[in-house]
Amino acid sequence: MSEVSAGSFDETMWNGLLHGGLGGTFMGVPKVELTREAIAAAGAKAVVYGFPFDATTISRSGANYGPRAIRETSVQYTNFQATFDFDLFAHLPLFDGGDCHVALGNTPKTFERVEADITEIVAGGAIPVVFGGDHSVSIPVGKAAKKPGTSPGWVQFDTHLDSAPDVGGEELSHCCTITRAVDNGYDPAKMVLVGINGWMNPKTELKYCRDNGIRVIWLEDIWAKGTVWAVEQILERVGEDGFYLTFDVDALDAAFAPGTCAPTPGGMTIREAFEIVRGIAPAGLIGLDVAEPAPSLDHSTRTQLFAGRIALEALAFHAGSPSEPIYIG
Repeated sequence: MSEVSAGSFDETMWNGLLHGGLGGTFMGVPKVELTREAIAAAGAKAVVYGFPFDATTISRSGANYGPRAIRETSVQYTNFQATFDFDLFAHLPLFDGGDCHVALGNTPKTFERVEADITEIVAGGAIPVVFGGDHSVSIPVGKAAKKPGTSPGWVQFDTHLDSAPDVGGEELSHCCTITRAVDNGYDPAKMVLVGINGWMNPKTELKYCRDNGIRVIWLEDIWAKGTVWAVEQILERVGEDGFYLTFDVDALDAAFAPGTCAPTPGGMTIREAFEIVRGIAPAGLIGLDVAEPAPSLDHSTRTQLFAGRIALEALAFHAGSPSEPIYIG
């Protein structure tokens, strides 16, 4: 038997998740190296970034395959929205920077890598567009997206308050996105939680939001007062420095998003989500993530299709899409 030649086997392949970084790019956009120089030279104004990580979830796993599934289903989208006669890529050149290199069993190290990558995206003049992964993704991405000397808002679509101080001593949990955002310098007076509902929100987390003056728009508020009212409430809060948008797909009714770690019976409709995101995105995104899609729990692919679509809606209306459909007839 002949000896295997030196260099024919890459031992570094075992340093991270085997499914991380595989497959094509989101919507077939060009790849870009995650350095500020490469991003600026490419003229990128938004960069997709995958977070194949779900080590902090307290419920069903599977969100670590989210980025790959969202990219795979994104072939069903184009860069042109006929309703508004709007070409997204002409207004906001989009590139794909690949996935985070997950440090297996080491959440702090993984987050350090995410922060470093997102810092490069922001320094290159682009908006980070991040696909999770569990909702802990918002912790390092939100931290790195916030530029020094600025005071952006924070808008989180969710079923859950996510304002726990820790979970069993773990402070970098998907249940702690709000508390860590405050720790990382976001002003609670400019933070809004949208669509909170149900029977999975501890009294201690409600108290944290009350004590810190964080605005909570309950799902029942949206039912009673509508999406236009919700948009007005959010825009009153976020301020003049733009805002970070994080969308946990469990905010949606489980009929629309069954493939998630903690599906929500009776949650928000897709139409409500689109209307609110379209209404607030013109206030200026500093970054966004879509969290918690677990493709193994939804073989219909509708959860990951929504995840890609909500990112497109946010980017388009941030980039100046008209809000009135064109007239044909």
